[in-house]
Amino acid sequence: MASQQVFTDRDLEKHSSSSIAPVQHAGHGKSKLASANPLGLLAFGQALYFLSLFEFAPRGVTTTNIVVGNMIWMGGIAQFIAGVIDFCAGNAFGATVFCAYGAFNLAYSTIFIPGSGILAAYSDKTTGIPRADFSQAVALFVWSWFIITVIFTIGACQANYVLFGLLCTADVTLILLAAGHMVNNEALLKASGVFGLIAAAISFYAAAAYLYVDGVTPFTLPLFPIRKDRIV
Repeated sequence: MASQQVFTDRDLEKHSSSSIAPVQHAGHGKSKLASANPLGLLAFGQALYFLSLFEFAPRGVTTTNIVVGNMIWMGGIAQFIAGVIDFCAGNAFGATVFCAYGAFNLAYSTIFIPGSGILAAYSDKTTGIPRADFSQAVALFVWSWFIITVIFTIGACQANYVLFGLLCTADVTLILLAAGHMVNNEALLKASGVFGLIAAAISFYAAAAYLYVDGVTPFTLPLFPIRKDRIV
């Protein structure tokens, strides 16, 4: 009986709202690890917001180099740390999602670091302008992450509507981004920016919902659980 999981009504309310939340086992005591959800979701949302914003040349800014550092540190390292915390907490889903998207941001930003030589390999040796096959290579890269995101979306389909909606919106963002690069269509790329901003807003909301608990604020934000018996 010592290994049997025991959940009170409070536990069900706290953990059933998302498949990201780790499970507590009876007899093991409360985990000393803080929840990685706020950090992971803020890192995901902020990196996506900043990247998507530059599809529209905000304030006339067309040079996007500033995005690289942000994707490395916030979208990459900070989100990867959140994933490692979830690994330590025994939460496979959250660990996989946060570490995977952290790796995505690190990989994507590495493309634009001159020392990596990646962009130079796809650029004209005389002019330094990226060749047409660069867009195709980026599209293939993005399609692979669309596949991964679909896997995550299916895994979250019985968690809560906020998380499920976030991943569905991320799916659409990646489809439009990949298609835009494949056919070199500016409208599709801008559409991916729109859906990216929507996904970022949902991620910010989810992060706040996980942060505003245990009396931190005088109110809480609902995550709208799909199945209240879903605990991961």
